[in-house]
Amino acid sequence: MERFVLASNNKKKMKEMRRILEPLGFEVVTVADAGFEPVDVEENGSTFEQNAYIKAKAICEYTKFPSIADDSGLCVDFLDGQPGIYSARFGGEGLDDTGRYELLLQKLAGVPKEKRGAQFVCSICCVYPDGKVIRANGVCKGFISEKPSGNGGFGYDPVFLLPDGRCFAEISDEQKDLFSHRGLALREFAEKMTGKVEN
Repeated sequence: MERFVLASNNKKKMKEMRRILEPLGFEVVTVADAGFEPVDVEENGSTFEQNAYIKAKAICEYTKFPSIADDSGLCVDFLDGQPGIYSARFGGEGLDDTGRYELLLQKLAGVPKEKRGAQFVCSICCVYPDGKVIRANGVCKGFISEKPSGNGGFGYDPVFLLPDGRCFAEISDEQKDLFSHRGLALREFAEKMTGKVEN
């Protein structure tokens, strides 16, 4: 089983990464698991792809192990693609997940459903010590609800609805992995690594 160091200290992201990648034959560990002190990497790119590469390259250089990074976010049509790469910092550092999606709902107050289109975007990047880079991307289209629902997931999941009307926070982790931007990107990554994808 090939091992990657995850360029993130986000425990929820780690859990999701492991849940999707381990059945496909890949082990994901934290920087601490690899025997190093956790570090923060400045994400100063202008796209999801750039930020994923910046993080993976930095952790690969730091640990000397193959490193995988994910940069993802929510792009809302009515807000011209915002919050985009700033999804985790939307509204400022003082807001938690609930505060951020509540702010989003405020900005969309009164906007009709046909204009509430949105997509979750995920870019995966793996950097090896020899300089090899593998990239993958996933997009999940849907729309923003008028109020939150469900207790599952994290981030903007309670206000993101799939085209069939199901909320990300209301479906099981296994169902979410089939449709989510991260699930799609990680399966594409696994396909590039092994030549096939197993459900």
